[in-house]
Amino acid sequence: MPLPDAVVEPLAETAHAKINVALHVRGRRDDGYHALESLFAFAEDGDRITGEVTDDGAIDLLVDGPFGSGLEAGPGNLVVRAARGLQAYLGEQRGAAIRLTKNLPVASGIGGGSADAAATLRLLTRLWDVRIESEELAALALDLGSDVPACLGSVTQFVSGRGERLARHVLADLDGRPILLVNPGIAVSTAQVFAGWDRVDRGPLDAGSLEGLIAGRNDLEQPAIAVAPAIADVLAALGQRRGVCLRRMSGSGATCFALFDTQGDCSDAANAITAAYPGWWTMETRIRSA
Repeated sequence: MPLPDAVVEPLAETAHAKINVALHVRGRRDDGYHALESLFAFAEDGDRITGEVTDDGAIDLLVDGPFGSGLEAGPGNLVVRAARGLQAYLGEQRGAAIRLTKNLPVASGIGGGSADAAATLRLLTRLWDVRIESEELAALALDLGSDVPACLGSVTQFVSGRGERLARHVLADLDGRPILLVNPGIAVSTAQVFAGWDRVDRGPLDAGSLEGLIAGRNDLEQPAIAVAPAIADVLAALGQRRGVCLRRMSGSGATCFALFDTQGDCSDAANAITAAYPGWWTMETRIRSA
């Protein structure tokens, strides 16, 4: 009796949620970008990208998941732009059928689109079985957005410049630490938040220890609250939970996070906030250490 054909699963990548543990805006550059100093950490969870090779050269994208309805699947989507950019750079004749399962809120300060683009680049290098130098891939990533290069590795990094200067940053107090992400159901415009920054340089970021990060700040927090006051409500709700060692807004908002000393305290906080604010999105996860 012949054996049944094996089921071949499509290749998959996780687009890990990005967390700005601290974010200092040091100035506005002549090219219009802002000079930043930030410690990027990444969650174990995020969006999911899967793909299969096609022979017609086309890049086809299907978007689903809890937040899939908030995204177009056309040429403006960062997944499509990443795929077509890599395809053109390599001169690749094959295409790909890509599926983006959108688990993270859109325009929420946790690098969803950037992480999706980076995961697409990682996926397609495997799918097409191509060799490309890390520096070349990083340059393609930067063309897609300031956060995309850091999202390629999705490991804790000290990020400066507009996002092009990256340094792997090992901090034992962060690796594997429980974290709760909370979004009040609001999409915030990054450009609008940056426009509200008061242009005051409040000094460099000390990322040498968890204590230094706790003493740091997110310089976009106040301008984001001016745009979306519900962010202050999220921060207040997180601040009431037991076991919080740091609470802050990530990126340009509106997602906020709290780092916890124990998984139990993190779970209790997630349950309490979900019960009290059923319209808010929450994700209980851990800081990725890989």
